[in-house]
Amino acid sequence: MPSVSSHAPLADRMRPQTTSEFAGQQHLLAPGKPLHRMVESQHAHSMILWGPPGTGKTTLARLIASHSRARLLTLSAVHAGVKDIRAVVEQAQQNQLIGEKTLLFVDEVHRFNKSQQDGFLPHIEDGTFDFIGATTENPSFELNNALLSRLRVYVLKSLTTDDIIAVLTRALQDNQRGLGDLSIEVSAEAMHLLSGLADGDARRALNILEIAADFARKDKNVNRIDEDTIKQVAGDNLRRFDKGGDTFYDQISALHKSVRGSSPDASLYWLARMLDGGADPFYVARRVVRMASEDIGNADPRGLQLALNAWEALERLGSPEGELALAQAVSYLASVPKSNAVYTAWKKAIADVQHQGSYPVPLHLRNAPTKLMKDLGASQDYRYAHDEAEGYAAGENYFPDEMKPVRYYEPVDRGLEIKIAERLRYLGQLDNTQRKQSK
Repeated sequence: MPSVSSHAPLADRMRPQTTSEFAGQQHLLAPGKPLHRMVESQHAHSMILWGPPGTGKTTLARLIASHSRARLLTLSAVHAGVKDIRAVVEQAQQNQLIGEKTLLFVDEVHRFNKSQQDGFLPHIEDGTFDFIGATTENPSFELNNALLSRLRVYVLKSLTTDDIIAVLTRALQDNQRGLGDLSIEVSAEAMHLLSGLADGDARRALNILEIAADFARKDKNVNRIDEDTIKQVAGDNLRRFDKGGDTFYDQISALHKSVRGSSPDASLYWLARMLDGGADPFYVARRVVRMASEDIGNADPRGLQLALNAWEALERLGSPEGELALAQAVSYLASVPKSNAVYTAWKKAIADVQHQGSYPVPLHLRNAPTKLMKDLGASQDYRYAHDEAEGYAAGENYFPDEMKPVRYYEPVDRGLEIKIAERLRYLGQLDNTQRKQSK
């Protein structure tokens, strides 16, 4: 590993230099696990490291490069362009000529466009360099299939509270790279608060600790950091929420599934997580309306109205007052009977429309506003339901003549749909009676 200046930030100085120093990721780095075996064998291969910020993607790339005796070249897709890519390829080719291996590390690789990603392919294939891409986004969506097929994907997980505490403890005790020579003591309460604020991000934890060290309270020969010190440094430190990435879609998915699963408490938790983290409340309101139709449907039609009312309340009151209406809607939707019968029926109907021909409307269902239309038979033989017994034209067909009637909507045995199903069964009996009489 390259040496780090003593003036570098604490997070850089404390980067693990061996797999044993690594906190977390034991599913990859414990003895016998994939990346541990690769480091021990000193033989790298091309890969994608996918995980949240601060989980060690860059550090892992450096560890792999140092143990495989490869020259490490780095690119950041945030700043690099075609010229930069060409320069690192040329450098790797020069390394190849003198018998040196090259490992190219590309941070935020998902930010490269398709053509830029394609530019790496021939050099990965001919062995010009081993490629390690780091991304916080789902590579299935953000990377070209051609590039992804040549790389092995390793998923890094957010660090646990215990992992973060281990990172902080090592920094406090290390005299060479850390803060060991400053005689800092952190109270258990402050350590717990700091590990929570880190939100699984080791870099974030170390950055806060480094600043807190400057505000430590001197007590004889000890510098003490308590809860108030951490609160003073952190301020309004929001939890991690990626408004456009995987975290966003994972959390809205968790909210939707909690509502569908009839868990109002979990639904409120995920709603709070999203709104606390900076999600657009109007986007959440739109999704709540969708949930009302998709997962509650006619089992309780009041759910859709309540969801729309919550959206309107949010528009009138704004945040944070309007967010309470969202919480009301979410908790109600999670608590009432569920039905996806309308959702299922709609998908079937759309599929038929898209895969069948554009059948004409039957003459008896057409409007006849002119004499010509009447002469052509429009609206002829139409049975006005209100004039029929029980307000129902038993046996009438409302599908195109070329299409057999289809049953799309199958109410479930929950909520109001119990009554709807009874009504439809009764109308079906009237249809059968009418057909028998017509024979």
